[in-house]
Amino acid sequence: MKLKKPKFWDYKEPHLYSYLLLPFSIILSLLSKIRSKPKLTNPQIKTICIGNIYIGGTGKTSLAIKIKKILEKKNIKVCFIKKFYPDQIDEQKLLSKNGQLFTSIKRVKALDEAISQGYKMAIFDDGLQDTSIKYDLEIVCFNNLNWIGNGLTLPSGPLREDINNLRFYDNVFLNGNEEHLIGIKNQIKKINPQININQGKYIPLNIEDFNKEYDYLVFSGIGNHKTFVNMLKNNNLKIVDDLEYPDHYQYSQKDFNEILNKAKKYHAKIITTEKDYLRLDSVDKTEVLFIKSTLEIIDEKNFIQTLINLNENN
Repeated sequence: MKLKKPKFWDYKEPHLYSYLLLPFSIILSLLSKIRSKPKLTNPQIKTICIGNIYIGGTGKTSLAIKIKKILEKKNIKVCFIKKFYPDQIDEQKLLSKNGQLFTSIKRVKALDEAISQGYKMAIFDDGLQDTSIKYDLEIVCFNNLNWIGNGLTLPSGPLREDINNLRFYDNVFLNGNEEHLIGIKNQIKKINPQININQGKYIPLNIEDFNKEYDYLVFSGIGNHKTFVNMLKNNNLKIVDDLEYPDHYQYSQKDFNEILNKAKKYHAKIITTEKDYLRLDSVDKTEVLFIKSTLEIIDEKNFIQTLINLNENN
């Protein structure tokens, strides 16, 4: 059974549990500093890593898909690379729907396969903390709603590495809610005044397919359930209740029956994310509707120029 992210991770101030777990966080942080020397970038292929410091729900996959579409318009042969995790089949399916995906338990092996098939650029969905590859371009994603949670590293908080490590990165991408955006940018610039900050927001592609007179029950098992619910509300859908499951959750028939029963109680339609819909293989999902969404990049022209510069830089 997969556990939900602890609520205290996203408290603005550290909780008692955070302090109790702090010794483990210190040990993990020290171990993370003992890193092997990264390999040199393979001159046969350019690499872009879309990663995060805050664990989960930062929009890596959406940005990876968006970047691929941008690059393909420039006639660049580009593919996706993702480390294989048996509990992340949903993301693998979503990436495969949008292009060629190479997976392996070791990202280096997947990259070698991409090179052998003549790809000129590879987009890594996750992998910032993988030191086996030196990426040509690294983009650190954050969700504006959660930002850095309580600011502590695992397991005391939700951060994979210390937020001050932003001084080692060149690019940040802020996803989702617009609230407190100026404050977040100021915090980032204090850590690294030279860092490039880009931002985007999610746009539902099929929202007109949903009758706004109906009531809807929402469920999802993604990294940031609240962002999804807010997007639906901002598009004037009537949400009577929402059910949150752990990220990459594998729904059982029992789970699905509970969702169906709750929807019947409210006389509501059922709505979820495309990722969750792809995970409903073991149930009859004919009564489930899903939202297709895309990432709209603010100041896309400037962002595209960064990608073009990468491609032209030999």
